[in-house]
Amino acid sequence: MRSLVEKPTEPATDLALVGVYLFDHHIHEAVRSIQPSPRGELEITDAIQWLIDHEHPVQSRLLTGWWIDTGKLTPLLEANRLLLERMETRIDGSVDSGSSVSGRVIIEASATVINSRILGPAIIGAGTSIRDSYIGPYTAVGPECRIDHSDIEHSVLLEGVHVSGVPRLQDSLLDREAVVTRSSTRPRALRLMVGDHCQIDVE
Repeated sequence: MRSLVEKPTEPATDLALVGVYLFDHHIHEAVRSIQPSPRGELEITDAIQWLIDHEHPVQSRLLTGWWIDTGKLTPLLEANRLLLERMETRIDGSVDSGSSVSGRVIIEASATVINSRILGPAIIGAGTSIRDSYIGPYTAVGPECRIDHSDIEHSVLLEGVHVSGVPRLQDSLLDREAVVTRSSTRPRALRLMVGDHCQIDVE
């Protein structure tokens, strides 16, 4: 390998770095030696280029399988779908008699499903509570989440998310500790706390 370029305006080839790296201890020296880019960030490509320039061995491999850049919502949901389609059913958590589970579903240990329907492919993380809800296909619910009186489909919920009283949530990504609830106080309104690069669609 001779050189790397971070996000060139005119790419020299049709190849791209896919973000899978294995480094030895020399990477620490490389990171300490580089300066922030014009974007104000320490670029991993600059660190790798430093290794090349200082004659440390750097090798590349051509990836021939599928690869998805999960930096945006739609490709992240697509990657989630591809992964869920490969899994096998495993129920280590608790499912009560008022619930139904069908399709390829993983319910991890200490998760509880009460009076709910889970339709796979889907995964419910450890310690998560699903109550009076529907979890539809292509949904990944992380650990320690609480879902009650809600319908969720084709979505990714990370650790500690709480969803309550939401009649339909789909095509969504909820980050750690996010809370989505239907307001019961008057006057009713849509109330949001929105972070960087969010996308919100309302009815």
